[in-house]
Amino acid sequence: MKYVLAIDQGTTSTRAIVFDESLRVIAQAQEEFSQIFPKSGWVEHDPGDLWGTTAGTCRQVIERANIDAKDVVSIGITNQRETTIVWDKTTGEPIYNAIVWQDRRTADFCQKLRDAGHADMFADRTGLLVDPYFSATKLKWILDNTEGARAKAQNGDLLFGTVDTYLIWKLTGGKTHATDATNAARTMLYDIRKGRWSQTICELFDIPMAMLPDVKDSADTFGDCRADLFGRPIPICGVAGDQQAATIGQACFAPGMLKSTYGTGCFALLNTGDTPVKSQNRLLTTIAYQLDGKPTYALEGSIFVAGAVVQWLRDGLKMIRDASETQPLAEKADETQSVVLVPAFTGLGAPYWNPECRGAIFGLTRNSGPNELAKAALESVGYQTRDLLDAMHADWNTSGASSGTSSVLRVDGGMSASDWAMQFLADIIDAPVDRPHVLETTALGVAWLAGMKAGIMPEQDAFQKQWELERQFKPQMSEDMRAQKYGNWQRAVKSTLAY
Repeated sequence: MKYVLAIDQGTTSTRAIVFDESLRVIAQAQEEFSQIFPKSGWVEHDPGDLWGTTAGTCRQVIERANIDAKDVVSIGITNQRETTIVWDKTTGEPIYNAIVWQDRRTADFCQKLRDAGHADMFADRTGLLVDPYFSATKLKWILDNTEGARAKAQNGDLLFGTVDTYLIWKLTGGKTHATDATNAARTMLYDIRKGRWSQTICELFDIPMAMLPDVKDSADTFGDCRADLFGRPIPICGVAGDQQAATIGQACFAPGMLKSTYGTGCFALLNTGDTPVKSQNRLLTTIAYQLDGKPTYALEGSIFVAGAVVQWLRDGLKMIRDASETQPLAEKADETQSVVLVPAFTGLGAPYWNPECRGAIFGLTRNSGPNELAKAALESVGYQTRDLLDAMHADWNTSGASSGTSSVLRVDGGMSASDWAMQFLADIIDAPVDRPHVLETTALGVAWLAGMKAGIMPEQDAFQKQWELERQFKPQMSEDMRAQKYGNWQRAVKSTLAY
């Protein structure tokens, strides 16, 4: 039996999973790491933590799987996207902490770019909005605010990468400085139509192009990991940003298919095939995956806070000890109360894209308590998903590319395990919600990329047929109730934005 090692480097933890040739999970290991908050709106990671937890979980999972490293034929990497790292080319030492995708420190600079009339250029070339979310302004900030960084960058002594690039560089002992098209597409530096880094944008930000990694297919040859790490050199053959990897893991290969992943944030992607659809509703145009040199595009909507709202109940309010406690609390909530939580802790994502607004709770009474707050927290994820899907349907159906989207939403990620949350989601979007047997579709997607490239896993059509439904949630809410509840949400968002 041959195996694939999937590395899933996320925002709050790193996981390593061993899959066999039939894409069954053999073993997994996971380690959390610290979140660093130097100032309000700033979020950082220690790159040493990202690498340390990656190497550690990989060793653990090979041991737990009770397999020999010689039977691991390929490594796949999926990662938190947009998070930005700059390191010394010679020493390998980062010159600053990793600036996380959630970080908002460059909001003022982004506003200056928009005021200067650059927004359309960025949308046309990169498919993205001008926002602190993406890597480019984080990279510029590091170069501008780290002593000596600009001079070293101009001399060719510094390298830039998103987390996948940094891990590839570490795994290969500095031999490979590369990324894949899905991660490149999230930097705000990559021309997604021409398939290359944009010299115009790099010059605007004063970013030397020698800092940027080579861009490869999602299933490609990214070099061999160092022999001393796991006992032998193992080729890295699959790389994709986490949301694109989940799209692949959900087998959303046909134009019009739609998936939504619920982790720290929530990310919905709609496959638009070989057509990059420009959004009229503040969604992103991105690359879903790239195989054999051919990109497949997607519309994407991003919610900054999904599972993180449950973490807030646990860590911020100390209201629960475990995420699983939210469902029984929500089930006991007073149905006569209309508590609405807008979890804009780091601003609001699509389709609003307002980095400055902050969270709010509406409808509190003397009787409001943990039950009502838990319910409002879970409902907030459903409401935000509907915001995204309504915008996607409008863009896709007016693009001329298709007559419509799939009527079914495929879901995955940690929060999708909550029956209560998924039933509410089906109710509020008025469409079936399909939950697969394998919820960890992010790791599954990149494992398939790596295994397919290595020749031990099925081609795309056969893989698509292996997708298996665990449960479908069908809408049960009345139309009047749906309209009333969503109307309350829309008023709450409007008030939050006004504040």
